[in-house]
Amino acid sequence: MRLKMINSIKTNNFSDNLLMEKITGLWKEASNHLKDRDMNIYGVYHDYESDYKGDYRLSIAIEDSKSDPSLEIPDHEKYEIFKVDTKEEQGIITTWKMIWEREKSGALKRAYTYDFEKYDPDGEIEIYIAIK
Repeated sequence: MRLKMINSIKTNNFSDNLLMEKITGLWKEASNHLKDRDMNIYGVYHDYESDYKGDYRLSIAIEDSKSDPSLEIPDHEKYEIFKVDTKEEQGIITTWKMIWEREKSGALKRAYTYDFEKYDPDGEIEIYIAIK
């Protein structure tokens, strides 16, 4: 998948005291560039230092076949897909916590290459987790 990166941050879910401020700021800045709401928007997790407890990069991107991709997700990746309950206020956070629990229990074998949240124009959200 060829994506055009809008912006990016490096963070850590457990040791970055500014995590929520960074993510909120990232999405706020990206929204200024995302005028065409009739497309999928992606929150791409990549450049993992280790596992979900380590540093990683979060990039906001869109599909753009016309320009050179600034982020390319290999086609050969295998994913487990998690639907987010968008009726729940904390749906994304709840889904990520469930993903981490599944990993801790051994039920999910993550590859830590490229994971992403896919935001459809109709409001649906899915989280794609690269698996081994």
